[in-house]
Amino acid sequence: EVQLVESGGGLVQPGGSLRLSCAASGFTFDDYAIGWFRQAPGKGREGISCISSRDGSTYIDSVKGRFTITRDNAKNTVYLQMNSLKPGDTAVYYCAAHYGPGIPNGGNEYDYWGQGTQVTVSS
Repeated sequence: EVQLVESGGGLVQPGGSLRLSCAASGFTFDDYAIGWFRQAPGKGREGISCISSRDGSTYIDSVKGRFTITRDNAKNTVYLQMNSLKPGDTAVYYCAAHYGPGIPNGGNEYDYWGQGTQVTVSS
């Protein structure tokens, strides 16, 4: 059974940090790119970062310099280190897996999705 399980969300004050984890099972993790998405209340899903199976990575402009994506293939896990968090980062964060060597162009190219973890940035 394929599973992607996000963890590490919570309530944090502005300027604080969180590290999200995406633990994968049921597929050959090394062959997949893993992306992080978020969806804020009343807004559409937004792709924020992705790491390819070859360790290439991308970020949207609003998180560049604040968020860092890494992967540990030995643990079948991808991490999203989020620093300098802002209230605008409040959302449910999802990870997703895409089979292949590159970085997908959009959410519809991902094969598997997790259930999400809530991140709330508030004082």
